[in-house]
Amino acid sequence: MRFAIIGSGGVGGYYGARLVRAGHDVRFLARGAHLRAMREKGLTVLGPEGDFTVAVRAEEDAALLGPVDVVVLTVKNYDVASVLPAVKAVTTASDIPALGGASAVVLTLQNGVDSPSEVASTVGEAAVIGGTTYISTAISEPGVIKQAGTLNRVVLGEAFGDTTRVSSRVQALRDVLAGAGLDVEAVADIRGPLWEKLAFLASMAGFCTAARTSVGPLREGPFFRDVFREAAAEVLRVAAAEGVTTTMRPDDVVRFMEGLAPGMRPSMMVDFEAGKPLEVEYLQGTVARRGHALGVPTPVMSTLYSVLLPHSRGTRGG
Repeated sequence: MRFAIIGSGGVGGYYGARLVRAGHDVRFLARGAHLRAMREKGLTVLGPEGDFTVAVRAEEDAALLGPVDVVVLTVKNYDVASVLPAVKAVTTASDIPALGGASAVVLTLQNGVDSPSEVASTVGEAAVIGGTTYISTAISEPGVIKQAGTLNRVVLGEAFGDTTRVSSRVQALRDVLAGAGLDVEAVADIRGPLWEKLAFLASMAGFCTAARTSVGPLREGPFFRDVFREAAAEVLRVAAAEGVTTTMRPDDVVRFMEGLAPGMRPSMMVDFEAGKPLEVEYLQGTVARRGHALGVPTPVMSTLYSVLLPHSRGTRGG
């Protein structure tokens, strides 16, 4: 199958390299030193399951990526708008793809719940497959992706149209990704998994970044578990008000948090310490705004949003 990776950082670089190693035709959109290193030395993945390097095709011009069957979008939420012209260029330049339809499909792998609709506004709902991923990877140097731990889970499903059953194209994509050795689950309706991840991530990232600490010291506080549970409950209540069915309960989110290593630091906190922009608008912000519009109180999420919003552009943003 033919893939275009738009966002060749930690997540896109890792999954793209795994697909290349499995024999698929993968084209990467990259720039700067990372692009030059990929072209000259290939793409290297370092991790606990073994290191490997693959020769890759990397381009700076999106027009050179097509035709493909699947566009995998792995940029940060705040970069989605800027790459939508590239996404559209690749999808419309594609011939009859392996998953059916008149153009390539776009698999969104952003945090939060906004990306499928944002992408659909440019390429149409029929072109979008929603997804979420659980993985810890980053560029350690140009052309090198480093993975922490062995988790590489992807959940994917339809975000629009018929969400009552797993579609044939979602199942086909799931099988291809699983064939590359990835942990992949196909679901009928991706909206539930997206909101369930948001319940954990918006809470965990919000508290750790606001407190400037890993999860361990927070758990030592006498009231943290209660307020963390309430934060997760707010997210799930907003999801329910939007008509999204979730199977996760607030106590499930708390148990997941309890199982984390004490030194765990969410990516938002890492980005904050590095002076990078934060996904505040797409995590805490989207919950607060949607809750306000639906009449669902979100006092904890709204507080975290208010505390973190002044830092959303990062110190590099002025």
